[in-house]
This record gives sequence, C-alpha cells and structure tokens, in this order.
Amino acid sequence: MSDNPSSRTGHLYLVGVGPGDPELMTYKAVRILREAKVWAVPTARKGGQSSARQIAEQLVPANGRTVLSLCFPMKKVYLGQEADDQLLAAWRRSADEVIGHLDRGEDVAFPTLGDATLYSTAFYLLAMIQEQRPLTPVTVIPGITAMAACAASQSSPLALGDDVLAVVPAAFEDERLRSILTTLDAVVLMKVHRRIDALIDLLDELELTGCAVLTERSGMEDERVYTDIREARGRKLHYFSTMVIRKKKVRVSNGTEQHAA
Repeated sequence: MSDNPSSRTGHLYLVGVGPGDPELMTYKAVRILREAKVWAVPTARKGGQSSARQIAEQLVPANGRTVLSLCFPMKKVYLGQEADDQLLAAWRRSADEVIGHLDRGEDVAFPTLGDATLYSTAFYLLAMIQEQRPLTPVTVIPGITAMAACAASQSSPLALGDDVLAVVPAAFEDERLRSILTTLDAVVLMKVHRRIDALIDLLDELELTGCAVLTERSGMEDERVYTDIREARGRKLHYFSTMVIRKKKVRVSNGTEQHAA
C-alpha cells in the first residue's frame, strides 16, 4: 500500500493474450488492456521487443499509455532452489517499477503470451510485488495456450476419454522425460527449440516420431508446422516452439481409440 492509507492502491492485472493470433485474445483481455493506462511488458533483454505487446497492440494501440519495458533474462528457473542472482535482481527492478505506479493508484496490466498461469514470467513479478505490497489487488485473466492452438490447428484433441496428459518444459534435461513419454498417453513439450535434435533421437528410439507434431510460432504470420519432425533436425527454431505427442488416434467407427502405428 502507499504511504497515504486513504489513497487508492492500483490494481494489477496479469493478462494472457494467447499464442500469437490477436483474434484469439478474449474479450476480457482486450477490455482490461484498453482500460489500463499503464502496461508492464516483458522483454528477454534490455531494449528488446515484447511479443506480448506486439500481439496486444494489434487490437489495443498503446498510444497515450505509459509502457514499462521490464527485462526478464531467459534463464532456467528450478522451483525449490535458489534463483540466479541476475534473475532476482531483474525481477526486483521490474517489481519496483510496477509498485511505483500501483502506489500512485494507477492500474497496471501485464500482458503475457498464452495463459498467465502456464510457465509465465507474470508470477515471478507477482511474487516480488507481493513481498513488498501483500495487499495489492490482483486479477489474472486466462488466455488460450499455445498447446491448445497447436492441437486445434491439426484438428486434433490434446486429450480424450481416459487419456493422461503431461505438459513438460523440454528445456530442462531430465531423465523423467523418457519415463513420461513411455508411460503417458499424450505429452506436450514446451520450449523445445534448443533440444530439437536430441528430442528427435529420443522419439525415434521410442518409436514415437510419427506421433509428434511440432509447431513453431503458433498463430503468428510466419507459423510453421512440422508433421514430420525429422525435417526440423539441425534447424534454429524460434523460442516459441511447441511439440504435441499423441500416442492414440481417434476411431469413430466404434467410438474407441487405438494406439498410433
């Protein structure tokens, strides 16, 4: 809260703007972004571009608004372990900028790709703000996820019937991935861009390559879909790359599913 107890504290909105296609933004996301006079937009580096801002601006121009460019370095985060000092410092700087506006009674909207609750920097920012201003009012606006958009573009379900679905950050080299791929029915691999060759090798070994579809920059103008993921071998994929692996295919003749060949 601000030093003046009678003053209004600004409201923080974490706004999912969807995977890239501005038409996939919700009415509520658009309304909140339109009403907020302050946007706090995430960038991977100082002075860099914000993909979330670019999506939002296709429907809500940022003209006349205060836009805070917040730098969130792209480093691995392991929950339950101490965060990197550079990350902590960047999160604190970002939180301090936002708090300055909240203390003046200004509402702040933080647009974030996909859904704010799924691997989003929004909650690192929120945690830092709540350390200093635990009574800050917060609203999270859900958004369409990249994995939902990827499955929809292939007219395929993510999960059906008694399927068990796992969402895994493939950027982390973890022996559990082999077990997950072996035992579960459907797997979404996020952040595959740096490990695509190793993932192709693993899926080949497990005879799951034919069950996988890779989508790069889903919903954006330069979207690319690899129905044969081997074609992505050796390519420098964009950070926004998602792989959906589904072992079962739908059969409508008897209403059941069979394992894909």
